[in-house]
Formats: sequence, structure tokens, C-alpha cells
Amino acid sequence: MGQSIPRYSIDLFSHESVRNARAVDDAVREFAPVVQLADGTVMITRHADVLPGLADWQTFSSRSRPWHDPNSLRPEILLTDDPPRHTQVRQVLGQVLSAQFLAKLRPAFERDAAALLDQVLAREGEELDAVRDLTQRFVYKVLPDAIGMKVDGRQHMYDFSHIVWATMGPENELFREAMVDTGPVLAWLERCCDRDNLAPGGIGLALYAMADAGLVTQAEAKLLLQTVLSAGADTTILTMANALHAFALFPEQYQKVRADLGLVRAAFDESLRWDSPSRMAGRITTREVEIGGYAVPAGQRVGLMFAAANRDPRAWSEPDRFEVERDLRRQVGWGYGVHACVGRVLAQLEAHALLTEFARRIARVELAGAPEPWMTTIGHGPARLPVRLYAS
Repeated sequence: MGQSIPRYSIDLFSHESVRNARAVDDAVREFAPVVQLADGTVMITRHADVLPGLADWQTFSSRSRPWHDPNSLRPEILLTDDPPRHTQVRQVLGQVLSAQFLAKLRPAFERDAAALLDQVLAREGEELDAVRDLTQRFVYKVLPDAIGMKVDGRQHMYDFSHIVWATMGPENELFREAMVDTGPVLAWLERCCDRDNLAPGGIGLALYAMADAGLVTQAEAKLLLQTVLSAGADTTILTMANALHAFALFPEQYQKVRADLGLVRAAFDESLRWDSPSRMAGRITTREVEIGGYAVPAGQRVGLMFAAANRDPRAWSEPDRFEVERDLRRQVGWGYGVHACVGRVLAQLEAHALLTEFARRIARVELAGAPEPWMTTIGHGPARLPVRLYAS
């Protein structure tokens, strides 16, 4: 049907590659539209193939994926299902995370954003970490509150996210580093997602109410809540941090946002394209398929490379530029098709609250040092982003 897939000798998931993930992912995209790694995994690299691949769940199934272990510590639901089961479970989560339900959270999110900016501006001109002091701090407050979490220990959210992302990549040294002393984190996760430890009116008990109605089981409701706690935290933290990074690097774009706060959502979505918090999505092929003239066999575990596709110069003009007025209808940072991010409305609500307050009150963002990358294989973004902020 097509040519044999070219081999790619560079380890995409080593410490060195993760530190330079942006350049590494762009390089493999320019090498070929599809490559085979040393362990046999196939990577699909270009936007023209990643987008339809995400849309075609019949060919690119989610039931298995590179390095997938059904006994891993990650909550096994949604990401590892295809329709019709995926559709049923997704509809349950979609009802809970609907715009109507989440609108009730907006006032609290906005109050928390304003209080956080008050504290940050007390340190105007000092070096801050935009992750620890802003985006992480905000999400670790508003997301557990929205869930209705009553159990202490929100500091475990970082380690839980790190564990989850590690299970999506190969069992290499980075994986082993994330799996050290997981017991306390997992014990906390079980407690905080128990029905008896959730406050009324939040996402958590709303999911359990879906189980009461027979739409999912009680165990599935808990898994969905754990999924929200993981996926709703780190990707939003990283994407907002990437937006702040871009505001510093592209001050003229930031001034556009300040002049028109209606561009805040576009800025958040553009940061998702400009530096995606997920490097790839895993799938398994159900039939032989041709990609760029190369034959990918049935039963092949593949990675659809989000970040590389979102910076593909064949799809985007000046892809390394952050532009808040860019047409983003074809970007794949939210995923695409039946597996598109079901928590998108929640993430956008979090981002709208914090980034709007930020743009109202911060006139200028300056980098105070180089970003330090989050050392995990598939998740991507700054673990630390040194900045100085100056008030309007």
C-alpha cells in the first residue's frame, strides 16, 4: 500500500528531549510525516494527518495506545473507551460540566482571582514564579472548591498529576521518578473523592447523582471525579502559564488583550496552540492506513503529535509567533472529534477569571529568568516561570 515507515533514532522521551521538547517535536515533524521509534511505536507528526486521525476514532481507536497498562495508577475511563460506551460516559460528564452548571462557579472564581492579584501586586517588581505564585495557586484553590472537596491535602494534586502523566509515556527513568512514594498521594485521592467527603452543590456530588440515576455506576462516578481532578488541574495550570510566558515575549499581543478583554479567551486558546500542554495522544490502529505515502499497519500503537501539529508551518503562518487574533478552528490542543476535551468549558472558565483579572491590573510582564520545564514525558510546560509584574 505504501512505503515502509522511516526509523527515528532519537529518544523523544529522555531527560534531554523533555527539556527541549518544543525543538525535539518540531524536528521529528520535519523529518517525516510518520516515523517509527526504537521501541516500535509510530508517531504521526503533521497537522494534515493528526487532525483527521483524531477525528477518525474507528481507525484510530482509544482502546489501547503506546505504553498503555490497564493496571496503571491512572483512572481508567473515558480516555480508554470508544463509542458507544465512551459516548454514554462522556454525556454524563458533559451534563455536569455544562455551561449552565459551571456558570454558578463564575462569581467565586472571579473573587479568588481578584484576591490572588491583590497578593501578587503587593510584590510588584519582585521576582515571582508565575506557576507556583499564580496559575497553580489559583487552580489548586478554585478546582477543589468547585468539586466540593472537604479533605485537606491539596498539595498532593501536583504529585497526582505527575503520576497520571507518567503513565501515558514509556516506563523510562522519568516514569520511575514519578512513581516514588505514591502511597500517600493515592490514599489522599481515595479519601477526597469519596462521596462522604464532598460538599453539596459541587461537581463531585453532581457526578454521584448521575450514578444514583443509573447513568454510570458508583465506581465510575468516582473515576470520573478523579479524572476531573487530574485533567482539570495540570493542563489548565500549564496553558495559563504559557499564556503569561507569551505575554512577556510578545508584549504587543498582550497590549491587544489589555485593550480588549474580549480577547482573553482567544489568548488562552492561542497559548494552547503555541505551546501545547500535551505532546501527543495515543491510539491503536484498527486497519492498515496510509499516512503521507507510508503504510501504518493494523494493530499498530501510534502517537498523534498535538504539539508538533499545532506548530506545523504547513498549517499555520509563522507558527512560533503568539497571535491572539489567529484563526484557531483547526488547532488540536483541545483534541478533536469524540475525544475532544470534555472539560473545555471548565478550563476556559478558570482561565477567563484569572487572565481577565491579570490583564486588568498588570501593565507589563517581564521574564526574570529562563522557564524550567516540567519533567514528564507527555505533559509539557513550565514547572517554574520566573517573572516580574508591574501594575497598571
